[in-house]
Amino acid sequence: MPHESSETLAIQVLGWLAGNDELLPIFLGATGASAADLRARAGDGEFLGSVLDFLMMDDAWVIAFCDSQGVGYEEPMRARQMLPGGAQINWT
Repeated sequence: MPHESSETLAIQVLGWLAGNDELLPIFLGATGASAADLRARAGDGEFLGSVLDFLMMDDAWVIAFCDSQGVGYEEPMRARQMLPGGAQINWT
């Protein structure tokens, strides 16, 4: 997945979270971000990576997002790998 597509998907997740009255407060509490931070950091790759990390904490959230956007369930993980801090660690 190209870097630009990864950012686009993460921005879609951010928009989905912003419109979700149940998850948005949980996201804000978990990240320490404010509503103003969401707007200000929407183009920041590290912040977008944290958005995807949050989404992937719960399979039900991934399924709900992907179903609402018509994307494959593996797409958030693929996008996360392309953003800062998303490379898989090889421990060997």
